[in-house]
Amino acid sequence: MNVIHEPAAISAFVVTAELAKQITNLRSQHLILLTVCNSVNKSQLEILAANIAVLTNSMFEEMIHFQDAQVISRLAEVLVPRTPVPPRLLKEASLLVQARKAVLDSGDWLTAAQISELKGLSTVHPSAQPNKWKKLGKIFAIHHKGIDYYPGYGLDPENSFRPNKELATIITIFAGHKKSWGMAYWFLAANGFLGGKRPQDLLCTRPEQVIQAAIDEVKAIAHS
Repeated sequence: MNVIHEPAAISAFVVTAELAKQITNLRSQHLILLTVCNSVNKSQLEILAANIAVLTNSMFEEMIHFQDAQVISRLAEVLVPRTPVPPRLLKEASLLVQARKAVLDSGDWLTAAQISELKGLSTVHPSAQPNKWKKLGKIFAIHHKGIDYYPGYGLDPENSFRPNKELATIITIFAGHKKSWGMAYWFLAANGFLGGKRPQDLLCTRPEQVIQAAIDEVKAIAHS
């Protein structure tokens, strides 16, 4: 930085807050004024302007840095829980993750496009037919990362991969008790009413027993 060494030509002084208010109506503790004599040449003024620009830029950067730190601090306060997460909630979250992973890893889930491919339907609007089935309560779907997945075991290969007729009955039985993921857990888990078999494995071969198991499940929920 270039510094001017001619105090007679350019000088600076500090005035009190009272005088500053009278001059500029600014609410600052001090006001710094620069006085420039007529004898100051263009070169000196350019050096002075450059020095002021450097000082102003430095002050601006410090202000931005301070404001950024405040913003980050406020964001941290919002994102971090007010109190530590109870161990019970952590355990429940862990169990939920494991359950959903087990459902997804079972490999029994199809997208609307895959169902359309199985049925030989148009792929222009692949979700149209599966969505219609879902709205009519003929099949259910789990929603994962923005995509609906339909249970492959709920489709009847002997009927052009349309939803198994008994599946609609089971969905009706679980209405108000189990939704999409809840039904997915139930169909995947070994069932004591079915002799330890999974409902999804017996839906096509022993549908009436699976329906009775669903009724038994609802009764157990009602008495719990």
